[in-house]
Amino acid sequence: MKSFSSIVTVVVLATTHFLCACAGELPDQPAGDTTTTHSSPGDNAGLTLPSGFSATVVAENLGGVRHIVVDSNGDIYAKLSKLKDGKGILELKGGDAGRISSFGNYPGTGIAIKNGYLYASSNTSIFRYKLDAGNQVIDPDKPETIVKDLTDRGQHNSKSITLDNAGNIYVNIGAPSNSCQVQDRAVGSKGQDPCPLLDYAGGIWQFKTDKLNQTINDGVHYATGIRNTVGLDWNSSVNELYVMQHGRDDLHRMFEQYYTVKDNAELPAEEFLLVKKGSDFGWPYCYFDPKQDKKMLAPEYGGDGKIQGRCGEIEKPLVAFPAHLAPNALLFYTGDQFPEKYKNGAFIAFHGSWNRAPEPQAGYFVAFVPMKDGKPGGNWEIFADGFAGGDDKKASGRVDYRPCGLAQGPDGALYVSDDRKGNIWKITYKK
Repeated sequence: MKSFSSIVTVVVLATTHFLCACAGELPDQPAGDTTTTHSSPGDNAGLTLPSGFSATVVAENLGGVRHIVVDSNGDIYAKLSKLKDGKGILELKGGDAGRISSFGNYPGTGIAIKNGYLYASSNTSIFRYKLDAGNQVIDPDKPETIVKDLTDRGQHNSKSITLDNAGNIYVNIGAPSNSCQVQDRAVGSKGQDPCPLLDYAGGIWQFKTDKLNQTINDGVHYATGIRNTVGLDWNSSVNELYVMQHGRDDLHRMFEQYYTVKDNAELPAEEFLLVKKGSDFGWPYCYFDPKQDKKMLAPEYGGDGKIQGRCGEIEKPLVAFPAHLAPNALLFYTGDQFPEKYKNGAFIAFHGSWNRAPEPQAGYFVAFVPMKDGKPGGNWEIFADGFAGGDDKKASGRVDYRPCGLAQGPDGALYVSDDRKGNIWKITYKK
């Protein structure tokens, strides 16, 4: 396995890769990315993929499709960011965009299937729907409420979910704040210490899947110090929870005496985290600087870009990705269709940035992290690209599509959703 320092080197190189590519240059591949032969950009529904892979669009213009899940019949369940005809969940029977039904009177992000139930979340609650022997929802108008009354203040309100193999469901409760300032996102405002938001947000909560009408007081405060994670998944190969943390914003805008405009674009890292019960990853007091390979003290709490302080003991990420790429889905691949290198590896959908200016915006791709025994087994690489629609569109942020959800089909295919127009791609491999 590569050392963490070598992974950080890849992050720096990968950041250069994005910036050069946006400027029209042809950069070298990031170290460790051996996938240098790709399909023609004119093929594969506009996507660029490793050799042997192909992509088709199975649905388009559905509305903002957040997370997705595919059942054993190939039916796709898509969670919408906004209601469409009063409904927030679409079912594409057999993955066919010509056979769509809808249900659920709430928008949101999270959706999952486990042990005969479909689970879906709004921004305040988690519901479950009983499935019949054919994996069809029995009564779509009468879901059971598993969890209710979770905080929703508009900012970072996605209640993304994943389930383990022991009857537990894990829920992100994002912090409705950038860095827990007295006045949120105000120039020079100090941070609250201790941060009161951490009592009910900024972390992961664990609930039981078979208990109805739970509130946050019924759950286990599984991990804290996580600003917001839209992408999370249970890795069954090691029975552990993993998440992708969205890093904070506005270092230069709020503390220009310590940070440059370039620092603002490149700090902090987006973090790939192994989350154990009781983990604390330091938000809002700390952020991860990939150039220094350190958790640094946030300026709201006395930091200046050089001081570690209390953050010296905070656990580092498994992988540090370039800043502000917005990782919105995480999926551990368990299928047999893809080559062996992908087995139990992590796919990550990066929604793309909005706040790297005056540097070019970046992201809008699906990355892959090879895994071995629950840890990165090599350097990460870009797996699927081209969603933006071109380098000029990517640099400006005015892109065609933004990857948001990931799902694995019963045949081992990988599905990717877009929450800008509502496309869903199916990626397959053939030797």
